[in-house]
Amino acid sequence: MDAVRRQRGARAEAAGRAAEDAAVQALIDQGWQVLGRRVRTPAGELDLIAEQAGLLAFIEVKARPSLAEAAWALSARQRGRLLAAAECWLAEHPGHGSAGIRFDVLLVAADFSVRRIADAFRVGDA
Repeated sequence: MDAVRRQRGARAEAAGRAAEDAAVQALIDQGWQVLGRRVRTPAGELDLIAEQAGLLAFIEVKARPSLAEAAWALSARQRGRLLAAAECWLAEHPGHGSAGIRFDVLLVAADFSVRRIADAFRVGDA
């Protein structure tokens, strides 16, 4: 039973990394500079941090079989954790986000198509 669980976990980990790879490539293709990937903070992990022309984006990557399923995958609790983690990161890196800060979600479908939900939520939404 433990071997089956480990194998399932390893597959999920590999799928998650592949989805993040697709998300990173989409960001780079759109001219974003990726500042961090799987960034750990005392408040939790940030999937991706990217900046373009002074606009700083904290990005949650959601991989699901379809883009529609991925769009519903971010809970209020997760939004709160992301906000807290972003505050931790900003405290350590105060020189970023001169043109603004936002929270995006990059949806990755099973075929690795990527869709961005820019400014997916705001501080008051969490």
